[in-house]
Amino acid sequence: MTIEILQVAEQVAREKGIDKQVVIDAMEIAIQTASRKKYGANKNIQARFDPKSGEFLLHQLREVVAADDEESLADTDLYISIEDALRLNPEAQLGDFIAEALPPIEFGRIAAQTAKQVIVQKVRDAERERIFEEYIDRQGQLVNGLVKRVERNNIHVDLGRTSAFLPYEEQLPREHYRPGDRIRAYIKEVRDATRGPQIILSRTHAQMVARLFEMEVPEIYDAIVEIKAVARDPGFRSKIAVRSNDSHVDPVGACVGMRGSRVQGVVTELQGERIDIIEWSPDPAVFVCNALAPAEVFKVVVDEEERNIKVVVLEDQLSLAIGRRGQNVRLASELTGWKIDIITEAEEISMRAEEFEELAKHFMQNLDLDEDVAAVLVQEGFSSSEEVAYVPLEELASIDGFDEDIAQELRNRARDQLLQQALKTEERKEELHVDPRLSELEGLNDEALILLAEKEIKTLDDFADLATDELQEYLDNGVNEEQAAALILDARRKAGWFDDEEEQESAPDAAS
Repeated sequence: MTIEILQVAEQVAREKGIDKQVVIDAMEIAIQTASRKKYGANKNIQARFDPKSGEFLLHQLREVVAADDEESLADTDLYISIEDALRLNPEAQLGDFIAEALPPIEFGRIAAQTAKQVIVQKVRDAERERIFEEYIDRQGQLVNGLVKRVERNNIHVDLGRTSAFLPYEEQLPREHYRPGDRIRAYIKEVRDATRGPQIILSRTHAQMVARLFEMEVPEIYDAIVEIKAVARDPGFRSKIAVRSNDSHVDPVGACVGMRGSRVQGVVTELQGERIDIIEWSPDPAVFVCNALAPAEVFKVVVDEEERNIKVVVLEDQLSLAIGRRGQNVRLASELTGWKIDIITEAEEISMRAEEFEELAKHFMQNLDLDEDVAAVLVQEGFSSSEEVAYVPLEELASIDGFDEDIAQELRNRARDQLLQQALKTEERKEELHVDPRLSELEGLNDEALILLAEKEIKTLDDFADLATDELQEYLDNGVNEEQAAALILDARRKAGWFDDEEEQESAPDAAS
């Protein structure tokens, strides 16, 4: 009997890929469940498999209680008095459990069916847990399987011991499968659902491209070549940025392979999707230029604060840089993490001319200058009255056509203009009754304070009561979400809404 039970446990464990002890535990629970049907559902029955005898030993467990505990002793199935317990076990103490052997039961049809259901359920639960633990560690990897069935364009994939699900929206365009077809996909998500683990696959995920290159390029597997970023328009075009950790290895050449053999393997797997392999660079300007390949870039202007790059190309390169339906510039932006604006050289010249004209008019109006002098200031790189007012005198005087007297006059006019502007600003703030404490908030200038006051946000409490999206709207998106949240939190602290201990817990509320 021992050999038979162990053989059954080992066979089931081997078939389901679980531990043999799990099967034996399931059998013990099944015997307990069936035993309660015979001896009483209220009894605390324990079943234990004895590998020596090959039998399941049954015991009824009763808790030892004091002799005067009449309420507990009324239930003789679960409790036993200390006097009766000592007769059975001289070492018994209060709170112990006395185990009394029960005769083995003979399974009737119903009891056997119940035991079978319990064993099947426990083994199934163990199998589901094993599958979940196995595949949760494989999330983000590639998996091979066979198409089991197709329902409403959604594909059920047989992975061997379990099944996976490939939704229609995770499939490549123009891609069709039939039952029995082999399929390779990316494990996007593993869910621990009630009916068992759900494995969600994808063939459109950007990281699938990276995993395929890891399989095709040994240098990536060996960490000689590193994949830094991937951008993808599934089924049409992908861009992958790579860098080499060895100066003797060309990262792009390693990924392309001899006569394109390596990249061709990826292209074939992705149904002909075009792959652009780009060398990564820590310099955003260089990286963006590489990412816009095959277009040639004439010039770039980098705005690091806004993470925006203006790219200037020649007229014949414009359509190539933008790509069909904006695909090339969109993928380049996604790959680099920078916003990219593409203009032609002619458009840049026109924009610079307009900007030059606007700045010249600013100096002419605010500093009462003639057109020639204003033009000289713009040509020298000045863009505001503040720059003229506080530039070193000798630097201003060194400009061709200027002397020390002209430089001093220009500085005086600029400072006078700034002073008048400041006085007007203060008058407007007083007129709107702006709370002086608002000026203490770092990151809010007078222009912003007036803008808020005109929308009835005049006190520190008014400001502290705002949500981040409201503040961004009032300031015409002059601050980002993080800056807005920090300003509101600072206002709430200055307004005394919470003490230091509460500050950390209250911080997330600023975003509400």
